[in-house]
Amino acid sequence: MKKFILKVFRGSPEKQYWEEFELELKPFYNIISALMDIQKSPYNRKGEKVTPVAWEQGCLEEVCGSCSMLINGKPRQACTALIERLIESTGSSTVTLAPMTKFTLIRDLVVSRDTMFNNLKKMHAWIDVDGFFERGVGPKMSPQVQDTRYKLSTCMTCGCCSEACPQVNEHSSFMGPAPISQVRLFNSHPTGKMQASERLHALMEKEGVGCGNSQNCVEVCPKEIPLTESLAEMGREVSKQAFRDLFGSPNPEEK
Repeated sequence: MKKFILKVFRGSPEKQYWEEFELELKPFYNIISALMDIQKSPYNRKGEKVTPVAWEQGCLEEVCGSCSMLINGKPRQACTALIERLIESTGSSTVTLAPMTKFTLIRDLVVSRDTMFNNLKKMHAWIDVDGFFERGVGPKMSPQVQDTRYKLSTCMTCGCCSEACPQVNEHSSFMGPAPISQVRLFNSHPTGKMQASERLHALMEKEGVGCGNSQNCVEVCPKEIPLTESLAEMGREVSKQAFRDLFGSPNPEEK
C-alpha cells in the first residue's frame, strides 16, 4: 500500500522541533484520522517510540473550529483535509502540520484562542433579553438581511482569518476580522440594534477597524464569510458613530 510522510512541527513554547511519521495512505483518510493512528501507535519515522501528538478536535464536520492548524502552510480545518487531495495538489508525499502562529502555543498543535473569545465579549457579541415570557412575534427582516445574517452567523471562531491576516501581529492590537464581522451580525438584529453604539464604541478603541485590505481572510475562511465586506461596512458605521458623538445626535437605531 502507498505510504506518505506526516511531518509535524511540535513541542512546547520553550522548544519546538519537526518530527516525521510514516503512515499508510487509506481511502478518504484525513488529517484527524492520521493523528489518531499516530496516537494508537506513537512511533516516528526512525522507529522511536515518542509522546503522541497533541491536537484539538470536536465536531469532525467543520462546525466547531477547534481543529484549526497550518496544513502545508495554510490555515484550515484538519477534519476536512483529505490526505490524498493534499498529496495531489502539491505533488509531494510529505504533508506538513504546524500550530497556528497568531495564538499562544500550549503544546504541539494545540493553541489558545482566548484572545478571540475575549474580543467577542468586548464586542458584546450576544443579544440581550429581559425575560423568558412570551412577547409575540418580533419585527420582520427582509430576505436579503436574513441571508446576510445567516452567512455571518456561520462563523465558528476557528481563527483561520486571524492567522492569515498580516495586520494581526505582535506589533499591532488589531483584533482580527472575525469579531468585527460579528458586530455587523448583532447590529443588524432587530433587538441587537439597541446596543449598536456600545459595539461601535468598542471598535473605536485602539484596536479599531485596522484592515489593510489584503483579503487573505476571505481566501482562508472555511465558511466563505464576506469578511472584507463586513470590515468595510463596520468602518463606515464607526465613522457615522463618531459624527453622532461629535454633534450629539442620537443613534437612530437606539431610539
